[in-house]
Amino acid sequence: MSLVRLNIKGISYSQTQNGAYALILSEVDGDRKLPIVIGAFEAQSIAIALEKEIKPPRPLTHDLFKNFADRFDIVIKQVIIHKLVDGVFFSSIICERDKIEEIVDARTSDAIALALRFDAPIFTYKNILEKAGIYLKVNPKKKEEVGEKRILEQLMVGDEESKKKTSQSYTSYSMKELNDMLEKAVDNEDYEKAAQIRDEISKREK
Repeated sequence: MSLVRLNIKGISYSQTQNGAYALILSEVDGDRKLPIVIGAFEAQSIAIALEKEIKPPRPLTHDLFKNFADRFDIVIKQVIIHKLVDGVFFSSIICERDKIEEIVDARTSDAIALALRFDAPIFTYKNILEKAGIYLKVNPKKKEEVGEKRILEQLMVGDEESKKKTSQSYTSYSMKELNDMLEKAVDNEDYEKAAQIRDEISKREK
């Protein structure tokens, strides 16, 4: 299966859940976006890595991992989002030490937070992007999706566990209703809601 390289487009505030954010990944050679719902701690860690000028007073968990890896000459070569099951993305971290390559399973949010710290590329498989990717209409005048400093201002420093998210259930809607709702969510730039609706559509298309 062919790999598609992704860039981080930004982080969007959740409009429906407290403590939840949507991480927006964008394919390098295309227009599709891959929104992934993440928790507050992961959003904080990714935003800090994106905003180079901000340094936490003490190392975050992902910073600690980076320091540990540097000490023992472990390098993250790349991150691959390799599976999507019931709306949950599974990722692998490709590491190397002494020219020996290892593959480590990881949550996608953690894998991306580490990829940023190692300047490692992020990939997904073409079939996953075809299944879960959506076209988002991003308003260049609206800065919420790329305002890492604003994200950081709203996050609680020291919150080491993401808040439990309660997703709205879309099981009672028809496919037509879901597609209409998806289009409306995209128009409203509600990326987190769009991701949830997309996941429900993906479940039914199996």
